[in-house]
Amino acid sequence: MTQRTQEIGVRMALGAEGRQVSWLILRRGLLQLAIGLTLGLAGAFGVGRVLRTLLIQVTPSDPVTFVSITTLLTFVAITACLLPARRAICVDPLVALRPD
Repeated sequence: MTQRTQEIGVRMALGAEGRQVSWLILRRGLLQLAIGLTLGLAGAFGVGRVLRTLLIQVTPSDPVTFVSITTLLTFVAITACLLPARRAICVDPLVALRPD
């Protein structure tokens, strides 16, 4: 958010609404979440197969574990994206475009 303050200031000065700016921030975070979950779940399935002998009373592809961890990580990522998105909505274009 801090690195993109000037870009957000330009967008707001050109008439972007707060909803559009917040979606810009959320979309980037959700894309990173999707990539991370895809790679993480694929890796977890692979490692689970390799470590099958060490797992006790849990299958390598336990759906409850995968769904709960995916839900928790999604909630945390959305929460982490909402805070900068709210801050981006409050950017004053005149302050953001002022040279430092």
